Amino acid sequence: MNNNIDLNVLGTELQTCCNSPMTGFFRTGVCVTGTQDLGTHVVCAQITAEFLAFTKSHGNDLSTPVPAYNFPGLNPGDKWCLCGSRWKEALEAGIAPPIDLAATHSTALKFVSLSDLQQHALPL
Repeated sequence: MNNNIDLNVLGTELQTCCNSPMTGFFRTGVCVTGTQDLGTHVVCAQITAEFLAFTKSHGNDLSTPVPAYNFPGLNPGDKWCLCGSRWKEALEAGIAPPIDLAATHSTALKFVSLSDLQQHALPL
């Protein structure tokens, strides 16, 4: 196996989450992580209005643009690389946004089970 290839939760090559808006901790469109990524932004989610309200109420406003960080602000329907722990919190609250399994990094399995992810998967 080539250790330079990031895998998704399905065990295949990690796919792009979104390029518009440009997502990922490293703003590459891909939900990869590294030592600088303290939030572990590895879950490729399709954002919902309910999730935006939830995360804002928990101190992380994802709807307001922050140009200094090249952050456009998100709208329902956008795809975005979420922190594994935040997606798990939303799951426990019953409002987890749907996810793209092919674009969700295998590291997400440290936070949630494959079964939970599959139950919230977008159609492939």
